Amino acid sequence: MFPIVKKRQLNPTVTYMEILAPHVARKAQPGQFIMLRIDEDGERIPLTVAGYDREAGTITIIFQKVGYTTYTLDTLEEGDSLLDFVGPLGVASEFEGMKKVCVVGGGLGVAIAYPQAKALHDLGAEVDFIVGFRNKDLIILEEEFQNSCSELTVMTDDGSNGHKGFVTAALAEKLAAGKEYDTVIAIGPLMMMKAVCEMTKEKGIRTIVSMNSLMVDGTGMCGCCRLTVGGQTKFACVDGPDFDGHQVDFDEAVARGRMYLSEEKESMRKHECRLAGGAK
Repeated sequence: MFPIVKKRQLNPTVTYMEILAPHVARKAQPGQFIMLRIDEDGERIPLTVAGYDREAGTITIIFQKVGYTTYTLDTLEEGDSLLDFVGPLGVASEFEGMKKVCVVGGGLGVAIAYPQAKALHDLGAEVDFIVGFRNKDLIILEEEFQNSCSELTVMTDDGSNGHKGFVTAALAEKLAAGKEYDTVIAIGPLMMMKAVCEMTKEKGIRTIVSMNSLMVDGTGMCGCCRLTVGGQTKFACVDGPDFDGHQVDFDEAVARGRMYLSEEKESMRKHECRLAGGAK
């Protein structure tokens, strides 16, 4: 069993948890993920390692309530335990040679982008960090972001924080102003990452994306997370999740990501009473 040692709400839909998992914390690196299962009846879901404390033996996960499992996970409190917490899985991010980097995070992708930006900043790289949210009430971890970069830009779709626009607009503005980057790291919704890659490809800037595909086992056996990169089939769980964004077939990835929307809605409908605390 894996106890929850800390929990806090970052905004109405996003939750922060620290899980006691010493064996995972000992090996975890930025870019990797874990597979968890709440109980014997639960499904496996992948969550990115948002942070780790090797001394305390804890792993930080940040998740958004979007489906039955994440809603159920959010009902647990400090002192409760998870049945399974497997990892670290995936290939750790590689930062060698990166000196001037722009890290771009959109939506919950900001929580995945944060350990990347922090690692680069700690290595002495010059890091511009662009994060985007729908509105100011959804902004999370702003202080942590500020401490993990040279320059932070926080965008909101509606401009409620004073900076209206998408993260791509902020990146375009920096490039137009003469900013030079050896690498751009983009993490977030598929269409956001696709737009970033189209922009950087024109500029000839190396771009890394994190492909958080649908997964079942996280070990490469099920093939659920397959995607096409440079014309070849890759598996996000064992070959990634980081890939050369200019080589990813985003249209295929978007189509695959929409395959189970109806099943997800049906799962939520069936369990609405349980989630609301009503009769089973």
